[in-house]
Amino acid sequence: MNAMYGKKIGMTRIFTSDGDSIGVTAIEVEPATVVRVKTKDIDGYKAVVVSFGKIRQKLVTRPFKGQFEKNGAEVKKYLREIRMAGDQLPEKGSKIGVDIFKPGEKVHISGVSRGLGFQGSVKRHHFRGGPKTHGQSDRLRAPGSVGASSYPSRTFLGQRMAGHMGDDNVTVRNVKVVGVEPEQNLLLVSGPIPGHRNSIVYVRKAR
Repeated sequence: MNAMYGKKIGMTRIFTSDGDSIGVTAIEVEPATVVRVKTKDIDGYKAVVVSFGKIRQKLVTRPFKGQFEKNGAEVKKYLREIRMAGDQLPEKGSKIGVDIFKPGEKVHISGVSRGLGFQGSVKRHHFRGGPKTHGQSDRLRAPGSVGASSYPSRTFLGQRMAGHMGDDNVTVRNVKVVGVEPEQNLLLVSGPIPGHRNSIVYVRKAR
């Protein structure tokens, strides 16, 4: 296995043996159960479907529950698919945990960034804004002209303007694994990662 899903817990800091402080993000990688194994002969590609997370039974829909009953697995909150590249595939019912990662290696982390709603051009695109002098006391955070005068008299596609910010799929690459704590199912990575607290992130080893 070269990838796994986890839950972003939050940020903290740890100290190295030299006394240096490092900001890290803690990711809870709960041991996931392999519910289904997809093969190239049957499905056209190789992958494993894993389940993790607790859920109350009254919240489980029949179609979702049927996927677990079909494969004889315990019902969990999440079902996620992980593509496989090698020839060795894990067996159905096996557990995959945080111990697939090692301290010092690099990983790519994907998640959905925090949604910030509708934001202006200064916050969204780091515009400088206008001067406060010369009768422009209300133009500090205005975007300026967007219509390009009498020609072409329209706003170009892709023009940087105010709009919806955040809530995008974001991947940070080559993040260093600082620590692995199998007893607590914790993965510590250097620096910040996308997503709000308790959001699901996808961690895969860098090639």
